Amino acid sequence: MTTQFHVVVVGAGYAGVMAANRLLAEHPEVAVTVVNPRPVFVERVRLHQVAAGSGTATHELSDLLHPRATLHVGSAVRIEPHAVSLTDGTVLPCDAVIYAVGSTSGSGAIPGAEKAFSVADLDSATALHDALLEADDHASVVVIGGGLTGLETVTELAQSHPRHTLLLVGDPGAALPANTQRYILHRLDELGVQVRSGTQVARIDDGSVVLDDGSEIPATLVVRTAGFSVPDLARRSGLPVDDDGRLRVRDTLQAVDGTPIVGVGDSMPIVGVGDAVVVDGNDHLRMSCQAAMPLGTHGADTVWQLLQGREPAPLSLGFVTTCISLGRDRGVVQLSARDDTPSRWAVRGRLAAPVKEAVVRGTIHSMRLQARGRALPTRRGPDTAAREKARV
Repeated sequence: MTTQFHVVVVGAGYAGVMAANRLLAEHPEVAVTVVNPRPVFVERVRLHQVAAGSGTATHELSDLLHPRATLHVGSAVRIEPHAVSLTDGTVLPCDAVIYAVGSTSGSGAIPGAEKAFSVADLDSATALHDALLEADDHASVVVIGGGLTGLETVTELAQSHPRHTLLLVGDPGAALPANTQRYILHRLDELGVQVRSGTQVARIDDGSVVLDDGSEIPATLVVRTAGFSVPDLARRSGLPVDDDGRLRVRDTLQAVDGTPIVGVGDSMPIVGVGDAVVVDGNDHLRMSCQAAMPLGTHGADTVWQLLQGREPAPLSLGFVTTCISLGRDRGVVQLSARDDTPSRWAVRGRLAAPVKEAVVRGTIHSMRLQARGRALPTRRGPDTAAREKARV
């Protein structure tokens, strides 16, 4: 069939790849160009393993993208409703744009935060890995943040680098049920990780971390697992953004100004800044591939409806679980309600570790299947969305 439409996808994370593959698998009339700074897909959920040296996080995009996709390795400098301009001078005319640029690491408001490492992107995680290998024995490594990224990072580092001393600043698993919090604390103690809870970091100095209670912790290396920044591409392009620079989209994922620009994200948190897209009126989307993949699929469906001159359907999305690795052989699988509220049911310990690994591997497997033309269901009711989430 002759190509009738051209769509440009900016960004090849979970959501961008899923959106591109969905369009190409279901609509032979559509040509898709994917713009990404690297020729590889980065599994952000494995970056703590890259830092620890216990795993890898990259896959060739040629293995994950549909055979009809055109990959342009580069970066966008401006997005318009019917064109994307790149740093190399290329201008890609198009009928619609899918904005999937994700987030980057940010220094945040902590004085001295630029001295800290992070696991927010591949380069940062690799730099942390190199620094850990170069550090002398018994180096003091301070991880800031008791959220999911902080927990996965500090436990992976503790298990992979027992010659170093690990300390976590934060309240481990504070948003999780009490019995899950107790298990997490037990696991941290088992790995020899010290915990300073009930306090926050006031500043990061050379060789130390100063807390807001006035105490000072010696620190050879500091890892900050909170604080992501939004690329300024949408703001520079004159697109509708919120105060933090995130592209504002309707519940259909179409930009609120009605242009054929559709925003999807590797993660789309509403509380705080993380991803480059914010859905007006949605208050329970958190950073996860569990959200990104259905969002990419729905974004592709929205683009198709816009290309046909039809009104897109609103997003229907629910959460199923939170999976946390606590080193290579322990973890937590916390079940949740559709709005991401944790339930009292969870799997903890050795049984949870293979479940988490199966989820991560299954995500890549499902992307490969879609790249080979096995599209996800077209109709997306509330139950369909939940089932798709359970698979990823």
